[in-house]
Amino acid sequence: MRKKTPEALEQPAAEAVRRNPTQQRSRERQERILTVATQLIAGKGSDQLKMSEIAERAEISIGSLYQYFPDKSAVIRTLAERYNAESRRCIAQAMEAVEDAQGLQAAYSQLLDLYYEIVMATPVMRDIWSGMQADKQLLQLELEESRVAGEMLAQAMLRVYPQSDELKVRQSAFLIWHLGEATMRLAVTCTPEEGRALVEAFKRMSLREVMEPACRDI
Repeated sequence: MRKKTPEALEQPAAEAVRRNPTQQRSRERQERILTVATQLIAGKGSDQLKMSEIAERAEISIGSLYQYFPDKSAVIRTLAERYNAESRRCIAQAMEAVEDAQGLQAAYSQLLDLYYEIVMATPVMRDIWSGMQADKQLLQLELEESRVAGEMLAQAMLRVYPQSDELKVRQSAFLIWHLGEATMRLAVTCTPEEGRALVEAFKRMSLREVMEPACRDI
């Protein structure tokens, strides 16, 4: 067997070093694409988002852009997933700390208030919502997020009310969260005063179900 030279032994490490900058450049390019897309959506809305304009603003070829995102829906989906990931983190943090009825009511109420404030302060989220409503695949993403958030709410409710009917609690929590998303979309289209009032109205209605879940049949 031919013995490897020291230079040959070092070859794989050298190749690995060369690959890393390429991966870093790819990540940086993807971030630049998403930053440009966010700016365009904030300025024009998701309906007016064009792949050609993203490529021009990001200073890459349209072919390179399609290597990262095959279409506009993929761009919007990636941005939505990022917002959803942050939303999940906040919900999980709030619900995992719930130990009693008082904590459940406070955590749920504060989450609704926080979500409304974030949406009002982040106009691009509203435009991403708009883009999602016209795309069946993106609507499915929204539905799955409601399931995830609803399950976290259900788990907190079941900890506080262990005698509740688990299936009914999970169904109610899923519905509550999905209707909450719809409420937020409606609220941000109204004046700030009316929007806040709508969020408060939804909070009052949904809290009755959150704090008095259906009990198991005995």
